[in-house]
This record gives sequence, C-alpha cells and structure tokens, in this order.
Amino acid sequence: MRRCVSWVLVAAALTGCGSNRERPRYPSDATVYQCEGGKQLVVQYLDRGKSAMVFYPDREFRLDQVSAASGARYSNGRTTLSTKGRDAVLEENGQALFSGCSAAG
Repeated sequence: MRRCVSWVLVAAALTGCGSNRERPRYPSDATVYQCEGGKQLVVQYLDRGKSAMVFYPDREFRLDQVSAASGARYSNGRTTLSTKGRDAVLEENGQALFSGCSAAG
C-alpha cells in the first residue's frame, strides 16, 4: 500500500495537484527571448537554422529562412522573425509583436 501512496503523490506533484492552469511545454532546445513589456518569445531553430518554430502558449508556427542584410531572418510572408546575435524582433504585417528581445541565459 505504501508504494501506491507514493505513486499518487508523484502523480499529484507532476500534475500540479489538480491545478487548472497548465504550463506551456516547449522543446528543451528552444531559445527563450525576454522582450519588452515582460513578454517572452520562444523559438526553436530547425534544420541547422534553415527554419524556425515560434511557440505561443496556445499555438505554434513555422517560419523559413529568407535573405537578410545582417543577422538571420525567417518569414512565412506574413510574420517575420529577425535575429542578430542574442537579439530578436517578431513582426506581423510590419507591426512589432515582440521587440527589444534578448536571449535569456
């Protein structure tokens, strides 16, 4: 019986003891950027930097690498991620959604 109780405790700890607020799950190799306004941008670079997955708490989408004068740039025609060194900006239709972003850590 003792073994069953410990598994229940482990399961409760892993699920947050029934909490309705579920934390987003991102790949362990994703880059987390801290941005202006306390925002957080999470990006996973794929295929040796040829594409990037952008993660929001409720959805994710892929951007493909496009030419950039400096740094790296990824786009799907509507949304563009520009990076240079540890800094990043995410724009949609020319409007900055995430700006002043710097890679955490």
